[in-house]
Amino acid sequence: MEIIRCGIHGFHEVIGIDTDEIRFFWALHSDNEHARQTAYRVIVSTDRENLESNGVCWDSGRVESGTLRNIKCSTPFQSTTFHYWQVTVWYQDGKSCQSAINEFYTSYTRSSRLLPPYSMNQTYMPHSSLIFRTWFEDEPNRWKAVWVGDGGDKPIYLRKSIQLARQPSRVVMLASGLGHFNLSVNGSAASNHVLDPGWTNYHRSVQFVGYDLTSQWQQGENVIGAHIGNGFYAGDQGDRFFWPTYEDNTFVRYGNELCFFAEIHLHYADGTHETIISDPTWKVRRSATTLANIYASEDLDRRLYPTGWDSPGYDDGEWSTAKPLTGPRGKLSYQNQPPVALHNTFNPIKRQVTRPGVIVYDLGQNSSIMVQLEVSGPSGSEVIVRYSENLDDKGEVFMPDPLFKEFEHNVYSKVILAGEGRESWTPDFSFTSARYIQVEGVSESDNDNLPTIHSLNARHVSSAARQLGYLKTDKEDVNALINACYWTFSSNIFSYHTDCPQIEKFGWLEVTSLLAPATQYIRDMEAVYSKILDDIIDAQEPNGLVPTMAPEIRYMCGPLHDTITWGCAVCFLPELIKRYYGSTHVFSKIYQPCVRYMEYMKTKERKGGLIEHGLGDWGYDIAFGNHQANIETAVYYRCLCNVAMMARELGFTEDATRYDDWAAHIYDIYNSHLLVSNKAEYPYAFYTSLDNPGTHDRTMVNQAIALQFGLVPVEYRADVFQAFIAAVEESGSRIRAGEIGLKYLWSTFAESEVDRPDLVLAMARQEEHPSYMRFIRRGETTLSEFWQDACRSKCHDMLGTIYEWLYSAVLGVQPVGDAYSTWTLRPPIRSEFDFVEGEVECPYGLIRVCFDRRQTEGTSARLEVRVPTSTVCTLQFPSSGSSAEIRRNGSHESKKVIGPEVVLMPGVYSCLIWP
Repeated sequence: MEIIRCGIHGFHEVIGIDTDEIRFFWALHSDNEHARQTAYRVIVSTDRENLESNGVCWDSGRVESGTLRNIKCSTPFQSTTFHYWQVTVWYQDGKSCQSAINEFYTSYTRSSRLLPPYSMNQTYMPHSSLIFRTWFEDEPNRWKAVWVGDGGDKPIYLRKSIQLARQPSRVVMLASGLGHFNLSVNGSAASNHVLDPGWTNYHRSVQFVGYDLTSQWQQGENVIGAHIGNGFYAGDQGDRFFWPTYEDNTFVRYGNELCFFAEIHLHYADGTHETIISDPTWKVRRSATTLANIYASEDLDRRLYPTGWDSPGYDDGEWSTAKPLTGPRGKLSYQNQPPVALHNTFNPIKRQVTRPGVIVYDLGQNSSIMVQLEVSGPSGSEVIVRYSENLDDKGEVFMPDPLFKEFEHNVYSKVILAGEGRESWTPDFSFTSARYIQVEGVSESDNDNLPTIHSLNARHVSSAARQLGYLKTDKEDVNALINACYWTFSSNIFSYHTDCPQIEKFGWLEVTSLLAPATQYIRDMEAVYSKILDDIIDAQEPNGLVPTMAPEIRYMCGPLHDTITWGCAVCFLPELIKRYYGSTHVFSKIYQPCVRYMEYMKTKERKGGLIEHGLGDWGYDIAFGNHQANIETAVYYRCLCNVAMMARELGFTEDATRYDDWAAHIYDIYNSHLLVSNKAEYPYAFYTSLDNPGTHDRTMVNQAIALQFGLVPVEYRADVFQAFIAAVEESGSRIRAGEIGLKYLWSTFAESEVDRPDLVLAMARQEEHPSYMRFIRRGETTLSEFWQDACRSKCHDMLGTIYEWLYSAVLGVQPVGDAYSTWTLRPPIRSEFDFVEGEVECPYGLIRVCFDRRQTEGTSARLEVRVPTSTVCTLQFPSSGSSAEIRRNGSHESKKVIGPEVVLMPGVYSCLIWP
């Protein structure tokens, strides 16, 4: 047995943890199929060399348990201190193994989410030290730094030169810069992060970021440099387009002064500790970046760039001293979600000179990007960079929607050259979604009296969370759809889940819960979802309403503000974190917000318990919503069930009973209004909507919603499946669902009672919209916002829920127990696929499946399966008459099984299946 991975639930990086309660997890591997953990011990200490010395701050003791996840540690950690933890696992025969020693660094856990002592208190009101005496007396456990800047709202550089008498053994920096900041040490980037810190409601929460600078610290002078830009905190339209000021719902700035906050903690080998803070001893000057518009408009005047400004030896004598600022209203909290980072590099597959001085580059893939440009030319020359997902008839950037035409001509970046040889540019504070890059004012030749462009590429920008899934089939159109879904999802995962990285960048909440099972095959989303729940808590209104967006970067109204299919994320995400990651770490903080939201929704009930005031099945027939009563009441029911589940987990037994009863009441109301069981119209029971009172319809969405939310009485379940298939077949295999219903449509097709991949593929391959393959046939490499050819946004992820079906019904992997502790595998035997291979990196380890019948005889198929240690797989066959020959790798014998299913213990298996 070996421990292959350890971590802390809800945290991606662990330099700056600001809570006294954390939960550990680990994963195991053994070649023994019967190997299992029988007991564990976790110890946390401040002494790495001797974990069990006087530095012990928490010790679980030996716990007789097979639990590997959600191990709760609650203790008052020391502030600004390295903590070290190790897990010991006992397994069969009393043997044991230990993990490597893991570490985390705390900030100020007892000041978690509290305001730091603002500069105003220290500079303008020094007597406040008496008013806030208890705060200032607790020196070791409080923030010491002040917010600084130049008092303006344009990008700035900040630098601090540090000369130390002795060399520290560890150097940690805790910092935040609003709206975004890039941190450097001695002229090099402090990390691979971009766009730090995460987007929040800055009136409520401001994230700080932790950096371990030990390896970059040197003898003699060390220089910390911070480049600060606007982001969403102090959004700057400049002379360009800025979405939130569009129409009547305007964007109100969170702040009007760009600001920076930092503490540098120097730890010495003798155990002493020194802190350097941001204060007026830092130096500041305006940036050469003169516009930092988050909507991909960024200007840089390279003539103004102070070369070497963040390196030792630079003369900052002409720089101003930093001003202490009041700073944001929000409380400081650690950036627990993965940072945003740069990933794949896209080199152009084609370029075209469309007119003199204009070159258009085709990257071959639409995605969220930051462009990298290298150009040379005379001082003062201007180079314009535009971005697009479409080209017009002339081959230039194009926005097909007339309402968003400004994205065509008024979203661009401008670079003014210094005339110093080859000059590189990439945006510091902005990004967009684009496949096509149009560069103006340049030539590929030195003879055109224009700046010469030497190279152009783009880096994909997305969350740094681990990639978890991989899937490939023998059908090229399906592979193209898998690719389109992947790039669409990856392009929308940042510090929260956006629905498009181009025209909006908003945190619409429906995509978080709607796409959660699909996105967990793209990235490890646990920490992202945990942070989104913090955003929801900050956005929740006094009456309990959870708005459609969190954080509310743009204020909406009507159903675009109050819709349960969006707001339900507050109740859905905690259950999804438990189901896919095996953790309940968010329950204690999110339970009361869920209760308040349910109390609010109760005021919206109609006809005894129906909810039908929102957007319904938004996205059906472009943006038309229907099926309000079916969808919104079903979501209401699931919310109540989840609140009851959380109440039980937290030990609130009376609350659990109340919400169980409440959910049972909604179940009865739902069926009394929507279930047609008299079999007068059809020879089976079915669900209708209330869209046209007095008449019954029998849509695929009606049936799918009732089935997927567990609202169908047992005696009618077979009937409703029959009604579902009938509705699909009568539609001519047309997708008749909006973005909400679509998810549950595909989930119903993944049920063993249906098992009709032919219908799914027929729907996906329609010649006309709605059709996934129409996008693919037209050359699209990502998904559009609506079922349209000329769509305003072509990197919208809300239609991508078919990705979940591809993993659950084509690869065939579906979780049963939390975190895939038990899971099922149903090979795609009744499909057109002759080859499918894929992986799912579940919390316990790697699941791998390879299905192949290209070289087998008759109807048989070969199957290879990897079952991770600590999990159990149930391999399901098409019928009770199916048979298989199964051999576990490492064994010389195979066994023959007959029946509908067989249980596979951990290991790698080779199977031959006869359906």
